[in-house]
Amino acid sequence: MVKTLELQFETEAGKTASLSVESPKEPIEISALKEAMEKIISSNVFYTDNGHFTAIKGARVVERNIIEYEVV
Repeated sequence: MVKTLELQFETEAGKTASLSVESPKEPIEISALKEAMEKIISSNVFYTDNGHFTAIKGARVVERNIIEYEVV
């Protein structure tokens, strides 16, 4: 099972932009997550086609099962 933490932000254009973190440390601490996302916004480091991040939109953990088959 592969888990990814997806951080969702609103941009200056009102669109949604996401950052993904593979294999997040669990359990997720909401207060630490919110603080980290606020720091990401205030740092203005990320810029998308729709502008900088302006607000927290949400966060979620996505789980996927990957089954690989050897096809010869």
